[in-house]
Amino acid sequence: IMLCLVLLLVSSVDARASQPSRTIGSVTHLRSKLIPHRQTHIPRNDALTNRNKLRPRCETEVATEWKGAQASSGLTEGVKTVLNINDIAKILPHRYPFLLVDKVIEYEAGKRAVGVKAISLNEPQFTGHFPDNPIMPGVMQIEALAQLAGIVCLQMEGASPGSVFFFAGVDGVKWKRPVIPGDSLVMEVEIKSWKPKFGIAKATGRGYVDGNLAVDVKEMTFALAK
Repeated sequence: IMLCLVLLLVSSVDARASQPSRTIGSVTHLRSKLIPHRQTHIPRNDALTNRNKLRPRCETEVATEWKGAQASSGLTEGVKTVLNINDIAKILPHRYPFLLVDKVIEYEAGKRAVGVKAISLNEPQFTGHFPDNPIMPGVMQIEALAQLAGIVCLQMEGASPGSVFFFAGVDGVKWKRPVIPGDSLVMEVEIKSWKPKFGIAKATGRGYVDGNLAVDVKEMTFALAK
């Protein structure tokens, strides 16, 4: 009788020992059905995304024909420099880092001019505007147009080269595309009115990159310092 009781007790203990493993297994299986797999969220880097959009074309487009440096340089063979940087420095009072016209390629005395500003990453404004996505500030584009207009105005009657002139107003400004390092901003200004007695001038201006309009100014007003 004692032997039967011992055997019965052992079989009962074995049955209880095996029951938790089945319970745990079933609970785990149930949890895997009810709780979805968590996906790791990778934050979007907007600065890197914008930077990739501005990558050089050579990374996204395959050249169909190799032209070479001489042929590419020859594209501007017919563009003559009317005023170089040394000539401009004799007219404008501005100096580094705020002289924003590199050369003048067309000039009509007292009326209009076409000038070029080459954009370089070495310019100090790009250390903060913006470190991962350098863009020429819009106000500096307007300033570059104003300096080109100043080259015309400061050679007109009632003014003298080297004189200081100030912004008196800007109206109807529109930016069409970002201007970034590596671009050449080709600008055109036209003097609409000049009052030598008061030293007041009004002008319009536009800037282009690769033939596409980048900035358009309906009217700029300047006042010559007396």
